[in-house]
Amino acid sequence: MGDAPESLRLVQELVNTLDVESGVDGLEAFVGAGVDVERVRGFRELLREAGMAHAGLDVADVSLDLLNRQLACAPLVLSAHADGRVELVPAPGLNSTELLLASVAASIAAAGGDWLRLKACAAEDCRWLYYDRSPAGRGRWCSMAVCGSRAKMRAYRARGNVSAVTPTEYDR
Repeated sequence: MGDAPESLRLVQELVNTLDVESGVDGLEAFVGAGVDVERVRGFRELLREAGMAHAGLDVADVSLDLLNRQLACAPLVLSAHADGRVELVPAPGLNSTELLLASVAASIAAAGGDWLRLKACAAEDCRWLYYDRSPAGRGRWCSMAVCGSRAKMRAYRARGNVSAVTPTEYDR
């Protein structure tokens, strides 16, 4: 798990400006001056919900519809390069907010199928966006050592597998 490929790094970094567990929000420092922070905050949460959908978590269709509308409003143009490559890039003349949203849209378009491997951690108190590098693409947690272990321990306890073994029984 971990860092997304370069094409999706902007999306991952934007979503992860909010630490869900602690509530610390670093969005304003991330976007800088001149950006409509509330609009970007809403966009960020729609991206997080897309990551939740990629992870197989239930997400309201309305959230994905809203994300699609936001992405559709991000003006992109095709840019040709001397080496023959073409890419979608933000249209010229955008204000700071539109430029950020268009840059995210261009990143998603450039990522192709990799976009589906950008997932939100299944832990409700985390929801960190991570890139699923597992061979089958079925990762559920940003970190098996932290969120995965917590979830597995909760499931273990919920099944009633916690025994009442006393320390003296271990000595036998």
